Parts: sequence; C-alpha cells; structure tokens
Amino acid sequence: MSNALGIYSPVINQKQNMQFSTHYDVASLTVTSQKADNWPSRLETVWHLHLLAWFVLEPVAAHFGTAPKVSSGYRSDAVNKAVGGSTKSQHSFGQAADFEIAGTDNRELAKWINDNLTFDQLILEFYTSAGGMASGWVHCSYKPSGNRKQFLTAIKKNGKTQYLPATTARLEGL
Repeated sequence: MSNALGIYSPVINQKQNMQFSTHYDVASLTVTSQKADNWPSRLETVWHLHLLAWFVLEPVAAHFGTAPKVSSGYRSDAVNKAVGGSTKSQHSFGQAADFEIAGTDNRELAKWINDNLTFDQLILEFYTSAGGMASGWVHCSYKPSGNRKQFLTAIKKNGKTQYLPATTARLEGL
C-alpha cells in the first residue's frame, strides 16, 4: 500500500496542493483559523482526505447541488491542541470534516448522509430547532475500512458536551 501512496509525495515533500475531486483539494480540507502549520505530514493522512472527499463530501455536493463548506477538516497536532480536540480525533488523521451547506437545514443534511452514505461517525453537533436551520454543524468521518455508521447528536448540558444516539425521536425533538 505504501508504494501506491507515493502519488501523494509532492503534497508532503513540496507542500504542493492536489485536487481530489471536483470541489475539494488538500488546501480546502486543511482550512483553519489557528496560526499554526496545518499542512499534512503523512502520506496516509492525504489518502484519508482523498477518501473523505470522494465518499462523503462529493456525494453530498451532488445531492444538494452545492459543495458543503468545510469549517474544519484535517488538524495538525498543533491545531488540534489549540482547538481543544481529542488526541484521538479523526480530524488528526484526515478522516473527518465539519461542514454545512448554506440554506440547508443541518438536521436534514445529517439525515440524508445517514440514509445514503457509508461513514464511520456522523454527528449533528449543537443543532437546535430554536436556533434555526443553520444552527450547529455536521461532523462526518470516513475510514478506509471498518466504518461503524455511528450516528450521534452532540449537545451541551451543564457546560459539558454530551453525545447521544441520533434516534428518530431524538432528531425530531431537536
């Protein structure tokens, strides 16, 4: 497998951008507001970003007619630490993105992904019906194998984040 990943060497060695799909390239999946180097340093990370673009983001773009805006994709160790991310975060391995589509209800976006795509973890984060269709965001991860298709919601309770199964009743109650 490592020989096949050699196609990503220019991304790592020269920090050269690479187009993954119609709407996504390395640069679009490494966006950050943090002042830290956020360019991938491992071939596997770039491969994971490529898979995420092909198997999650592009199908979403095709269905909704517009590309999701990624607010957080890959996170280097420095960026992940700055945003308070878990050391096991799939963002750190290039396997996850947080995104939204302007004018599309995030709850409906998450439901469509759950019903139509393969993914490892899908989280409707901090969505509330009172906050309107743009409240919160969608987090989705994809792995090369062993995708769990775990669908959760994230809420704040007593100042702490809680992750709950995204049952139909739970989603309708948000």
